[in-house]
Amino acid sequence: MSTQALEQNTAVAAAWSKRPLIISGPCSAETEEQVLETAQRLAATGQVHALRAGIWKPRTRPGSFEGVGTKGLPWLQQAKKLTGLPTAVEVATAKQVEDALHFDVDILWIGARTTVNPFSVQEVADALRGANVPVLIKNPINPDLELWTGAVERVAKAGISRIGLIHRGFSNYGNTEYRNAPMWHLAIEMKRRNPEMMLINDPSHICGRRDILLDVAQKAIDLDFDGLMVESHIDPDNAWSDAKQQITPEVFADMLATIVWRKEDVDSAEFHSHLEKLRQQINHIDDELMQLLGQRMKVADKIGEYKRNNAVTILQTNRWNEILERAYRKGDALGLSKEFVTRYLDAVHMESINHQNRIMNS
Repeated sequence: MSTQALEQNTAVAAAWSKRPLIISGPCSAETEEQVLETAQRLAATGQVHALRAGIWKPRTRPGSFEGVGTKGLPWLQQAKKLTGLPTAVEVATAKQVEDALHFDVDILWIGARTTVNPFSVQEVADALRGANVPVLIKNPINPDLELWTGAVERVAKAGISRIGLIHRGFSNYGNTEYRNAPMWHLAIEMKRRNPEMMLINDPSHICGRRDILLDVAQKAIDLDFDGLMVESHIDPDNAWSDAKQQITPEVFADMLATIVWRKEDVDSAEFHSHLEKLRQQINHIDDELMQLLGQRMKVADKIGEYKRNNAVTILQTNRWNEILERAYRKGDALGLSKEFVTRYLDAVHMESINHQNRIMNS
């Protein structure tokens, strides 16, 4: 292995081991000057571990700026020489993988539009065979953990040992607050399934606008995410793509300084003693909740019998609306969000319907 290759591997390994891992750079590489200035300003913050830039941009509709393509890769090479920052790009085809590796890109990531398609993931995985490069995998556009897991498995089977996850939110009908709804519970479940795998948050794509980036980034850190990928641009308002969600390197540095960085554990017997007592309280309450839910379903079974015997439909819309409104009032008084109450009752209601359906058709 050449001296240059050894130095590259050492730099990438050092960046990959960082916790939190901070990746930043423009949504799209637009010009060589823009890439180099962004890289230098990010490096000057002393807080960024890798430079990202979109080379190929999968856009929802044709006619949008779809990236400069392969000609932008030498710009990243030059940025790395100037700053020492490892580089990261998104790849969606075998040719893009080959080009990225040819131009010494240090970290690759698979985007949400690719993760959603197993054929595309497999093509990328096949092109990665024999490569010694870390690969980050974004969640699929739709909220499907099996697709996300499948992408991880395909890349792992290609012999890639350094695999990480990127949570960038999910497409959700009716969502108005975020560009992509966070659906934190799905990211948490993916982390539970892969406890040793790095999970970083992409607040830029979750938010779609810069004014709430800090709130989402802080929540990710509070939830023990391993890092952040944030889009930064030297002139965000005039960016060629996703202008509203990008910030300058200096604003990004200020944001990082504002975040409260938390740790997973502390070496304190007193802390663990108090925490254990509170967790035992949670366990007892959970046991009581399970008992109550079991009793509720027994009542639902009896209701199902009455409906069956009287040829009445399972779903009673007026009754369901009554339950929701009553729960919203009580939940508000108890400090429970309407969103939580809705999700909870939806789950309980579906279980009740399933119980009654079994009785109806027994």
